[in-house]
Amino acid sequence: MKNALNFLEKLKANNNREWFAQNKSEFDEIVKENKVFFHEIYAELQKHDSLNEIRIFRIYKDVRFSKDKSPYKTNFGAGYSRVKPNLRGGYYLQVEPNNSFVGGGFWGPNNEDLYRIRKEFEADTSEIEQITSDNTFKKYFGELKGEDAVKSAPKGFDKNHPAINLIKKGQFVVKRTFTNEEVLSVDFQQEVIKTFLAMRPFFDYMSDVLTTDLNGE
Repeated sequence: MKNALNFLEKLKANNNREWFAQNKSEFDEIVKENKVFFHEIYAELQKHDSLNEIRIFRIYKDVRFSKDKSPYKTNFGAGYSRVKPNLRGGYYLQVEPNNSFVGGGFWGPNNEDLYRIRKEFEADTSEIEQITSDNTFKKYFGELKGEDAVKSAPKGFDKNHPAINLIKKGQFVVKRTFTNEEVLSVDFQQEVIKTFLAMRPFFDYMSDVLTTDLNGE
């Protein structure tokens, strides 16, 4: 990852097409290195989960609707999706100077799934609380994250419900950050895999919720 971080540092200071064209050969070599790294993670994860695909994200930005018109991202990222419909949740890895992280979960559940999750939390939060209070979960992720979809309460839900902080979320994600030094360590790939595997109890629970009704059928 040393070459990747070094290139991204330079790209951040020279985020224009002229500089990128002059350094395209270096970029192409790093993409090859990254592809090997990301696919090794995929192969290892596949031993423990059922994955559908790996998606290595392009560095080129879509600037049509962005105020920032710089043409390139300053990170390398890869996503790993599970086999649907029975297995839910997605894994994500981002490498970026001073902003590298492993993430996973449910970034944008559709309305049906979001309603089902909320109804589950309305009925019972004991399982999700058990998962998020586990020492391994807290060590890697701290807490369950995700932006709130509403300020008070979704329509049809009591704003005074004890679990309202969970119910009003529109995302349910976990995240572990890495320093540059950690990214460059020989253990980085293994730590990424261990972090992904630490998400499994959360993923398995949410998959069960999203494939059953409130009666568990």
